[in-house]
Amino acid sequence: MIKIKPSEITPEHIYRSRRRFIAEMGALALAAAVGQGCAAPARAPETPSQSADSTPDASTPGDREPVILPTLSGQADEVGDPLTSFEAVTNYNNYYEFSTDKEAVARLAQDLPVRPWTVEIGGLVDKPQTLGIEELLSFEIEERIYRMRCVEAWSMVIPWLGFPLATLLRRVEPLSSAKYVRFETLYDPDEMPGTKTLRYPWPYTEGLRLDEALHNLTILSVGLYGEELLPQNGAPIRLVVPWKYGFKSLKSIVRIDLVEEQPTSTWEAVGGGEYGFWANVNPDVPHPRWSQASESRIGETGRRETLMHNGYAEEVAGLYANPDDRSWYY
Repeated sequence: MIKIKPSEITPEHIYRSRRRFIAEMGALALAAAVGQGCAAPARAPETPSQSADSTPDASTPGDREPVILPTLSGQADEVGDPLTSFEAVTNYNNYYEFSTDKEAVARLAQDLPVRPWTVEIGGLVDKPQTLGIEELLSFEIEERIYRMRCVEAWSMVIPWLGFPLATLLRRVEPLSSAKYVRFETLYDPDEMPGTKTLRYPWPYTEGLRLDEALHNLTILSVGLYGEELLPQNGAPIRLVVPWKYGFKSLKSIVRIDLVEEQPTSTWEAVGGGEYGFWANVNPDVPHPRWSQASESRIGETGRRETLMHNGYAEEVAGLYANPDDRSWYY
């Protein structure tokens, strides 16, 4: 059987529906991040206490009518793993700006306003820009079915909608001195109760090396499961880097800067001994407090073996000069 690369999974109906998707999303007044980071500084990894069927549905805030795209053409990723249910994806979330309780985030985040919204792109670029969400939605929207592996040792399979980050970065024309990309998320204490009670260096920041950011697997997501992103999943726009632990895929982005020096990410600042800059998935490199050799797939019983680079080693291992060097993984 031929193995289809994740970057090639883009159903034709998604492209045909792009203009309708953009028009409908632009017309909505959204009432409205799988969490700002999959990291647990004070406790071991956990499994949700409720199944997908018993989790309360907080996925449709207020009277908002979701934008529905055509039915997915497939129900599994490129290795045959089934999609995690929409209910689980939208009701079991890490987003510490709202709460450390994964099953409370959807309720607490449901009224986050995401219109108007702009993303400022600057730093070491020739053409700095500030783009509104409507303009970002005019990029060619693709479907990407990716596995997401949390450093807490749970995982999901999610059908994202978005576009390659490289499309946006090339538009602003990075200077030759740019080596890294720094991302910054929304910080709004009035809307985000966790920022008042949790002592973290807000706003949440993350970073990638420029070649990682330009890799075709790296996307900016604006939706999942045929709908626009909900607040708890990072509305209206978030990063998705599927071969890294989930805390690298930050949510609700407001600023992107091209920089020369390696930026310090939030979890690196909080606990660099446990959550470093690279965060590449490697089952052979344990977290200081637990093994990463296996994971708990949300919606399944038991555990499964974790794949090198979350199963994307064929595509991304060449980014790292010596893949056996453990420093690449934390």
